[in-house]
Amino acid sequence: MRHVSILMHGIPAGVLEESDDGCSYSFRYHPEYAGPPVSLTMPVETQIFEFDRFPPFFDGLLPEGSMLEAMLQQVKLDAGDYLGQLLVMGRDPVGAVTVEAME
Repeated sequence: MRHVSILMHGIPAGVLEESDDGCSYSFRYHPEYAGPPVSLTMPVETQIFEFDRFPPFFDGLLPEGSMLEAMLQQVKLDAGDYLGQLLVMGRDPVGAVTVEAME
């Protein structure tokens, strides 16, 4: 299972996890997080948000077309490795959300 830290305005907000088979994902907020939601489709709650594909909000942070192809070649990622792509692009995305690797 892989997971990444999701930050809002530099403040840790929650964790995005990928299942072992890479087919499903979940997002949960840290219990102490009290800032704005990462997405309006994922309000700040204690529930775990589960997805049977890469979550649409995070998918929207990924590049498309020639920018995607260039990134995949440069960092040698598979086109289906959405979480890997998010880690590469998540350091400097458009908007308030950033993504960091978790140890």
